[in-house]
Amino acid sequence: MDSVAAIPKYNLNEEQEKKLILREYRALLRVLKPKLKPGDKELLRRAFEIAADAHKTMRRKSGEPYILHPLAVARIGVEEIGLGVRSTICSLLHDTVEDTDVTLEDIEREFGTEIARIVDGLTKISNIIDVNASAQAENFKKILLTLTDDPRVILIKLADRLHNMRTLDSMKREKQLKISSETVYVYAPLSHRMGLYTIKTELEDLAMKYLEPEAYKEIARKLAETKRERSRYINEFIKPIKEKLDRTGYEFEIYGRPKSIHSIWNKMKKKGVAFEEVYDLFAIRVILNIPLEQEKEGCWKVYSVITDEYTPSPERLRDWLSNPKSNGYEALHTTVMGPQGKWVEVQVRTRRMNEIAEKGLAAHWKYKEGTADESRFDKWFQQIREVLNNQDSDSIDFLHDFKTSFLAEEIYVYTPKGDVKMLPVDSTALDFAFAIHSMVGSQCIGAKINHKLVPISHKLRSGDQVEIITSAKQKPNEDWLNIVVTAKAKSKIKDALKEEKRKVADDGKYVLQRKLENMGAAFNQHNVDILASFYKLPSPLDLYYQISVKALDLKELSEFHVLGDKLEPPKPIRPEIKHDPAHALPKKDAELIIFGESSDKIVYTLANCCKPIPGDDVFGFVSTGKGLTIHRTNCPNAARLLANYGHRVVKTKWAKNKEISFLTGLKIVGLDDVGVIHKITNLISGEMKININAMTIEAREGLFHGNIRVYVHDKEELDELVNRLKKLPGIETVDRYDTEQQ
Repeated sequence: MDSVAAIPKYNLNEEQEKKLILREYRALLRVLKPKLKPGDKELLRRAFEIAADAHKTMRRKSGEPYILHPLAVARIGVEEIGLGVRSTICSLLHDTVEDTDVTLEDIEREFGTEIARIVDGLTKISNIIDVNASAQAENFKKILLTLTDDPRVILIKLADRLHNMRTLDSMKREKQLKISSETVYVYAPLSHRMGLYTIKTELEDLAMKYLEPEAYKEIARKLAETKRERSRYINEFIKPIKEKLDRTGYEFEIYGRPKSIHSIWNKMKKKGVAFEEVYDLFAIRVILNIPLEQEKEGCWKVYSVITDEYTPSPERLRDWLSNPKSNGYEALHTTVMGPQGKWVEVQVRTRRMNEIAEKGLAAHWKYKEGTADESRFDKWFQQIREVLNNQDSDSIDFLHDFKTSFLAEEIYVYTPKGDVKMLPVDSTALDFAFAIHSMVGSQCIGAKINHKLVPISHKLRSGDQVEIITSAKQKPNEDWLNIVVTAKAKSKIKDALKEEKRKVADDGKYVLQRKLENMGAAFNQHNVDILASFYKLPSPLDLYYQISVKALDLKELSEFHVLGDKLEPPKPIRPEIKHDPAHALPKKDAELIIFGESSDKIVYTLANCCKPIPGDDVFGFVSTGKGLTIHRTNCPNAARLLANYGHRVVKTKWAKNKEISFLTGLKIVGLDDVGVIHKITNLISGEMKININAMTIEAREGLFHGNIRVYVHDKEELDELVNRLKKLPGIETVDRYDTEQQ
């Protein structure tokens, strides 16, 4: 943690603050020392002075002087991302244009155009708090536009986000939720894509600390408790390998490191297992220090030493030596059966590969000179540029497309000639066709995968060889949008559909022109706009299209008045009354406190996607047409809602009320034993007096799976029920589920 954020310093006098700021500035200079060239020190000093002066009256939420934030961001950039002097100057100035009187012209005059351009990029994407949804996605689009001009923008932005996450404690709860959700939704995947694994992991862990505080604390506690026995096990595992590696004469390091809390939590959720059953709580890493030309041979040699000692799991070998990931990651991963029958993941890399894994993009460029593989990141930027340049779609769609298209893991597929193409996971044959050429995509009717005929919707897997079959008669249709995941394919299909619509719409345009002229009205923009808004259509193109496909017969035209050559729409006879279902609800559940409002007046509904019950961590979300909906903070949709629509989030918490019961569900798995059902029902209805709404039990091959829906008053009651059920003999697991899932 950076030294500033570790202890909030509220109570320093002016003199002590000055000393603290200078100390942080000197610490920054120290870490930059190896990179300083003549003249750099003066430039840095100037940037620091401008920033310190510009922010001198500002404070952070914790009470500390604002300038400590840019200093910390600059230091993260140097120490943890490997950025240099020019980026440090940009980090120091990153908030000045947005928050103070310093202008972009001032910065350009002092430091030149390159630095001004980066600061401008950072200003454009600075986090506008509580903007409406599309503006937030708009922001993100700007991030990407600047990213492709100069990747340093995004690296500084990630350092800024990391420092904000490390110092999130002093923020209000709803800000913590919003910023954490945005971090999980956009910034963690982006840092992964930049190859910054360490930062990605820390961002995910910090976000989880605020979004899932209970689970986070629980896993952290269990990791701390099992630390000693883990260390013992790691030493036992490493010992024989170390001895064998010593004989090879290689210079190497070997150590175990714990997996992140977030990744352990993901495993527990995905596999539905308890902490104790997650086998890879740590990974063993071997790092070789050998020259570039011997790297591959060295890594495979280490692999054979490890697999001579321990048996590997054949399906868990990952070879990113021959085929590095597009974010530059290279390594060899294998999972072997270690002592005491435990699976252990081992990662083999060289010093160079390790630096690329830790520092991502910055290290990638450092090693790039003189290698042919400069293309991976550049290809990626090129693809983003293509998509950004022909983007006219809704920004939120764009953000979603971007996530599936550019932030997902990749697969590698081959053309018939053996050229490799990189596509995101879940890509289909149709995505591949568009990746080759938009013409090939538009005429695609099927594909041959590994010489077998498949439909265009067939999902590709890494290693597939794909041949596309086309026909001149084929053209894209609406359904294609659901088949593809890449942004390029989506935007090309939308263009083609628009073009098609335009052709059809031309007939409608001609029909409308004749009708208007017959009425004595002009066929001009003004009149067409009036008609489009009268028929509630988004654009003239849609109006022409609807007329052309006979969805509109224009009979209402006779009610219009013509003044001169202008159309006047008829006056509505009575105002339209909109029925809002949210306000028709009976006022039954006033046991939520909604901050800043009197809770009696507010009608809300409980979200179906996550079925909150009193005691759950919740937030209110203002949805169109439904009024206020209450979601759990760990609801599957929460990250998306909080990240995209932060301004619609209302702070909420439960008030105590024992009168009302809420329906929730439990999944129970255990050994099928005589009387087990009786034990369960006796505990629920008999001992705890909880009402059962529905119950299904299936027994198969000695195991039973039960689904029970019960009415509980709050989370405490539910937790007590779960704990008591778990203690019954023969019960393996008890998990809450949201009743809608059934």
